[in-house]
Amino acid sequence: MNPPQEPTLQAPQASLEGSLQQVEGLQTELEETNRGVVALYAELDMQAVRLREATELKSRFLAYMSHEFRTPLVAILSLCRLLLDRVDGPLTDEQQSQVSLMQNSASELIEMVNDLLDLAKVDAGRVEISAEWFEMVDLFSALRGMFKPVLVNPDVALIFEEPSGVPSLYGDNKKLSQILRNFISNALKFTMAGEVRVTASLTADDTITFSVSDTGIGIAPEHQHAIFHDFAQIDSPIQKRLRGTGLGLSLSRRLAQLLGGTVSLCSEVNTGSTFSVT
Repeated sequence: MNPPQEPTLQAPQASLEGSLQQVEGLQTELEETNRGVVALYAELDMQAVRLREATELKSRFLAYMSHEFRTPLVAILSLCRLLLDRVDGPLTDEQQSQVSLMQNSASELIEMVNDLLDLAKVDAGRVEISAEWFEMVDLFSALRGMFKPVLVNPDVALIFEEPSGVPSLYGDNKKLSQILRNFISNALKFTMAGEVRVTASLTADDTITFSVSDTGIGIAPEHQHAIFHDFAQIDSPIQKRLRGTGLGLSLSRRLAQLLGGTVSLCSEVNTGSTFSVT
């Protein structure tokens, strides 16, 4: 009969050593991963600082250039007005046409400068909301007075529907007026005949929707998603003839967001468009 053999510990010990090596390897990998994460966070923080600096520099540049551009443009507009008013004597038909072209070009540049400056303020967070109670009737009356001098197309009627059942609103009526002015200006620009109608209505969820509807050229579905982006332009014969800044609708969207609202569009080609802010 053979004597009993002592149990060997070599196999468990080898297994334990292998497990320890795996743990050490995993710990090394974890430490390397942690170092990579820390480095990544540091890089992200640095990129965020650079982005803030770049945004601040862009805003300062736009504000400075807007101010520098506005001064000579205002002077050009004033000189054009003096010439068209015949202060220094009569103009020939060709001279009047050329001066009018200069005046329109300067007006478009001032509009772009103003929009760029407003966008720079919004991006820099320097737009303050001044909220107060106001009536829809007063808002529509002020808008009607603003657009009365520019209604030069007898084939287009600008209609402000009397607000019915719409309560007083607490908010920044100047910012809201700026949004609606952009909507109305675009509607008048791209409506050759028919009407531009401005309405305000109380919705079921106690929000107020302001809409500007027109009977203009409309916007194709493939262009509607980008219409509120910066420098958005529609490729159409009228768009090429009536150049705009492409910033008004983008600015309107951002102002609406600052007011806690949203903008929307419903449009059909050759039928018309409805721009709304809620």
